Amino acid sequence: MDFGIIFANTGAYASPEGAITMGQCAEANGFESVWTVEHPAIPKGYESEYPYSRNGKMPGDETAPVPDPLMWLTWVGAHTTTLKLATGVMILPLRNPVVFAKECATLDILTGGRFILGVGVGWLHEEFDAIGVGWDDRGAHTDDSIHALRALWNNEVASYQGTHTSFTDIYSFPKPVNGTIPVVVGGHSNPAARRAGKFGDGFFPADPRKLPELLPVMRAAAEQAGRDPNTIEITTGGAPTVEIIKMLADLGVTRMLVPPLAMDPKKLPEAMGKFADDVIAKF
Repeated sequence: MDFGIIFANTGAYASPEGAITMGQCAEANGFESVWTVEHPAIPKGYESEYPYSRNGKMPGDETAPVPDPLMWLTWVGAHTTTLKLATGVMILPLRNPVVFAKECATLDILTGGRFILGVGVGWLHEEFDAIGVGWDDRGAHTDDSIHALRALWNNEVASYQGTHTSFTDIYSFPKPVNGTIPVVVGGHSNPAARRAGKFGDGFFPADPRKLPELLPVMRAAAEQAGRDPNTIEITTGGAPTVEIIKMLADLGVTRMLVPPLAMDPKKLPEAMGKFADDVIAKF
């Protein structure tokens, strides 16, 4: 089992100094990865329901800074050496895949091939309206973008014809260190599970209670697509107890994410060290 930190770029860790503390403490204490969240814009007084809390609202203040994930990860990557750098998740339909492919590949090159691209379809309708991107077809837009990204990463001269993105005979350099970048599909819905099975290198349902329902859907979709479902990594969150982690491992989970273990950067080294001794050392 690998362990990572989710919401790594929030709170005090949004600052340059906090970001360095987060990355270096995670690396020093055996965490495999840090995972960022994103929102390019949060409309004031939004009414869309946040799917990961009981009250339907994001935790914290709407005005709290959430740095751009790729820039934050590049900064952290410059101050670490082995820590994997992940998005958890990027709202893929909000991004132009031709531009985004180069941004991702550049981050991957600069950090020695440590980037993991977690993607999702988004939940904040008002954000899509503010950016001028269609809401109702965001799932198909996401699928299209995944294919376009891989075409640009994998081919010296790339072409792709899709419903939302089309291009013919274009160069996009640099290429990722390993020829491509792992794509982890986030979400705890059946469409997300099917998308992960058909296209994903990994699946990230943040709510572990959904795993018994969603993993069979993901695995069936993989088999229907001619893929081996056992090659798809499973990431989730949850209470970081040894018992729960063992239960998740039995379900096939390969990576467990926990929120920052201390919101004060001065207390983070001690908190991460304790987690490393109490949990990471046992797996």
